[in-house]
Amino acid sequence: MAELEPVDERAAAARELLRQAPLIDGHNDLAWVMRTRFGYDLDRLDIGSVGAETHTDIPRLRSGGVGAQFWSVYVPSSWDAGRAVAGTLEQIDFVHRMAARFPEELALAATADDIQRDFEEGRIACLLGAEGGQSIASSMGVLRTLFRLGVRYMTLTHNDNVPWADSATDKPAVGGLSDFGRAVVAEMQRLGMLVDLSHVAPATMQAALDVSRAPVIFSHSSARALCDHPRNVPDAILTQLAANGGVCMVTFVPQFVSPACRDWGLELRAQMEVRGLSPDEPEDRERISRLWIDQHPAPPATLAQVADHVEHVREVAGIDHVGLGGDFDGTDQTPVGLEDVSCYPQLISELQGRHWSDQECLALAGGNLLRALRHAEEASRQLSSREGPSLLQWKVEPGP
Repeated sequence: MAELEPVDERAAAARELLRQAPLIDGHNDLAWVMRTRFGYDLDRLDIGSVGAETHTDIPRLRSGGVGAQFWSVYVPSSWDAGRAVAGTLEQIDFVHRMAARFPEELALAATADDIQRDFEEGRIACLLGAEGGQSIASSMGVLRTLFRLGVRYMTLTHNDNVPWADSATDKPAVGGLSDFGRAVVAEMQRLGMLVDLSHVAPATMQAALDVSRAPVIFSHSSARALCDHPRNVPDAILTQLAANGGVCMVTFVPQFVSPACRDWGLELRAQMEVRGLSPDEPEDRERISRLWIDQHPAPPATLAQVADHVEHVREVAGIDHVGLGGDFDGTDQTPVGLEDVSCYPQLISELQGRHWSDQECLALAGGNLLRALRHAEEASRQLSSREGPSLLQWKVEPGP
């Protein structure tokens, strides 16, 4: 029986493999960290050198083999319409400034061809993802404006419902998507913007799949069969991704990966509710850390558990429909072995140890998302050739 290749040698081989094609990560929250902790000041946090204050910087992206990154341009779903749109524009402005600050390392990208060209030129392609429909304030015009500024996916909701779509972590209100919500999906796909179903309720997932004319994605979600968290994707939805051509980008968030971490998270939320604190407010999270987390540390999640989710998505949806969306800098804890953006080769190495071929690993790393994006672009060309921009306006339904 042949001996297994040593883990460090496998990781080196995985790192070399990632030089062949771009690894495309679906979700990174560095822009929000830069807003809340550093005032968007790139002099206060130099991402051009290795630092310990975030999960992300350029040297570690390089070490991790990242060829393209969807940067989340997130704002809280609790913000009112004007503040949400302004905040989203500020997030977009930061990513544009970050790319301009490091032109030899980073390049703004809007298409699959851009990603491939940037990779071949040795730069990390930067794409934008709006995390939650609150960013468009129920306005088709704002949606189109975000697309012109480079946003290439929008998550339909965040933790709270929007008026036209139900969130996974809020009470159902419209049964998935309202008529306006279905029109938003149609307009996104006419534009060529990927519909992101992370954060939405299963009914919303199903409604979006029912009306989709282009591939959808989950930018940062894992498998609900392995960890019963509402942010994860049920098998019934995963089975439909093959026909849709979409991709589930498995995330590394411990509470979405490990049942033990999920249980800990439920207890944490209960402790916050007792104290009248909000999980979405940074000051409240700092306060609960002092009051409870320091005495009740979270159990660990592991790289192997993340690999289990990757394999489950592959088993249910197929090898062509699984990707990676780490959610670095969007989570306080990370799995052991996936501490920051330099660790992707270790995950590839783990899968190679589970007999994944090089081509299968490259499909997971970025090939599947690149294909889905190309198909979305082609669908956009066809749809926009026969459909004009949606002129539908949001109207509040009269009360009883």
